[in-house]
Amino acid sequence: MKSILVTGGAGFIGANFVGMLLSERKDLKVVNLDALTYAGNLENLSGRMENRNHVFVHGDIRSRELVEKIIKEHKIDGIINFAAESHVDRSISSPGIFIETNVSGTLNLLQCAKEIGVKRFLQVSTDEVYGSLAPDEEKFSEHTSIKPNSPYSASKAAADHLVRAFNHTYHLDTVITRCSNNYGPYQFPEKMIPLCINNIRNDKQIPVYGDGMQIRDWLYVYDHCAAILQVFEKGKNGEVYNIGGNNEKTNLDLVKTLLKLLKKDESLIKFVKDRPGHDRRYAIDNSKITKSLGWKPSVTFEQGIAKTVDWYLANQKWLDHVTSGEYQKYYEKEYRNR
Repeated sequence: MKSILVTGGAGFIGANFVGMLLSERKDLKVVNLDALTYAGNLENLSGRMENRNHVFVHGDIRSRELVEKIIKEHKIDGIINFAAESHVDRSISSPGIFIETNVSGTLNLLQCAKEIGVKRFLQVSTDEVYGSLAPDEEKFSEHTSIKPNSPYSASKAAADHLVRAFNHTYHLDTVITRCSNNYGPYQFPEKMIPLCINNIRNDKQIPVYGDGMQIRDWLYVYDHCAAILQVFEKGKNGEVYNIGGNNEKTNLDLVKTLLKLLKKDESLIKFVKDRPGHDRRYAIDNSKITKSLGWKPSVTFEQGIAKTVDWYLANQKWLDHVTSGEYQKYYEKEYRNR
């Protein structure tokens, strides 16, 4: 392929992926479409905006006119869709925007891809579409039933079903990836790890839902990006690929690890009322992608979490900016009433 469209490329995972593409696929033109909501900003693309192979477009994936223009003008061969509202807590308080962006936005991208003739469409999804596991249950595989439990995961599941339908009904070449919890540079500090780091550095209490024994599988963002690129280039048409880090940790253990790395004591931990519908455990079986495409995590959890802490401490100006009142005002204005 000569030209691809990356949607949501100014957000956490998208920005890291754009950086990887520009570094490792120097003959590829990358068109980056992002709405620049509270969780996506151009600071995440520092050093990449000037790259001659990178074209940034400020806009919404729900705009038929804009998406059609981009595909035709830049002769787009493939689309990788990162664009999504992704925070479960926000989906509980304001579910409407999650349907608008994650479902209607994905549908618009699929329709444009089908009608104009894009060669491949990759949907970046989540393990949360599978629901919740008990501590002794087998890990999620690609054949696990879809049972979303939050408005966020329901919207992602709906998008996945649309992608599958376009593959089956219209023969659009599609692949879907479902990943476990990501962490690393540029993650907006509403998510657990950067939130904890930010609170710890400011000696603020760390809210821990319920008993803190919820289990998540953690995946370093660069490993996730490498897996997505493998699936995009080599994945089989119509297939789903789970991407996991093989790092199951309880939320409480994760918080304690961060406190230890930042040399603070556990008095900062504050247990709070559990959120509604909180899934107990996520765990990914990534054997399909490792066996069929040769991908496997290259960064251990111990390496990745240390790198992540170091990055946030070295980029406190970025952290202070994205947690400023400016971003909260944006949320209140654009999201709260939807």
